[in-house]
Amino acid sequence: MKLEFLKSSSIDLICTHPPYADIIKYSDGIAGDISLLTTPIFLEEIKKVATEAWRVLKAGKVCAVMIGDTRKNGLVNPLGFQLMEKFVQQGFSTKEIIIKEQHNCRSTDKWKNVKRSFLMLAHEYIFVFVK
Repeated sequence: MKLEFLKSSSIDLICTHPPYADIIKYSDGIAGDISLLTTPIFLEEIKKVATEAWRVLKAGKVCAVMIGDTRKNGLVNPLGFQLMEKFVQQGFSTKEIIIKEQHNCRSTDKWKNVKRSFLMLAHEYIFVFVK
């Protein structure tokens, strides 16, 4: 995803909250909708986002990304840390990792009376990166 209309090193702050791969679909097939992608392909697209964020952000400025982990077949997929690694590989430094408690999740009621052998994922990360 190129943002040709933005000059290199022209942005002071980036703040984003991308979809969590294919957990919640945001469209029925809109081209470029990363909520439709499997996790491996989603992470390749996030790598492109990190590259473009690096290009447009001024030196010493901040990029904040909020994302959570996912679960598949009862096991945690550390999507947040996989995303963090893409930004670090691009050259960003991790200034902060803020853990935000999730309240009123849409899926909470679904699991209220169901016996389960896993804990609810009740947090998201806000990664604060510096260029």
